[in-house]
Amino acid sequence: MPEVIFPGPEGRLEGRYHPQKEKDAPIAIVLHPHPQFGGTMNNKVVYNLHYAFYNMGFTVLRFNFRGVGRSQGEYDQGVGELSDAASALDYLQSMNNNSKHCWVAGFSFGAWIGMQLLMRRPEITGFISVSPPANMYDFSFLAPCPSSGLIINGSSDRVAPPADTTALVSKLHEQKGITITHDEVEGADHFFQDRHMDTLIDTTTDYVKRRLTETTR
Repeated sequence: MPEVIFPGPEGRLEGRYHPQKEKDAPIAIVLHPHPQFGGTMNNKVVYNLHYAFYNMGFTVLRFNFRGVGRSQGEYDQGVGELSDAASALDYLQSMNNNSKHCWVAGFSFGAWIGMQLLMRRPEITGFISVSPPANMYDFSFLAPCPSSGLIINGSSDRVAPPADTTALVSKLHEQKGITITHDEVEGADHFFQDRHMDTLIDTTTDYVKRRLTETTR
């Protein structure tokens, strides 16, 4: 698992980059939870998503937002973190310019950043949003949401209550031309602890594999 340092808007960013041998392998970036609440690229959900994508044949990059680990800069209310994510995607694309598919996955705060990145980058073909904090952040920028994706949360999530996630999904469902798949994992908390992690990864893997065989967005 090569450690990488790449340029971000506020200095260097620290990441873990996992390339495939195939030059045209699909690419994915994975975004971590809130930097001020202990979120790092080594968070369990982020780590497991990283390997799930790698095992499906993706070249994957996860990284620390500014001010986390060895990444330079300091927390910037999500504005700078979105720029960090854009720089990470630039870096990943620069190493993999033959890639036909580009995915973004994010957990919690990272899901919010990931969905903003979707709006800026039309080349993103799919997304995974795990435990999106729809109670804390405004997701109304998704108008319209530019690509189909999976939103997955736990029925026992106390950080981002399921009702808010369901409301977000129903808003997105009204939009034409994309399909939002929603999966609520019974009994799982915000962090998908214990056996729920397997369910999260299996659901994500099934969804991504199915999407890769389809030609539509």
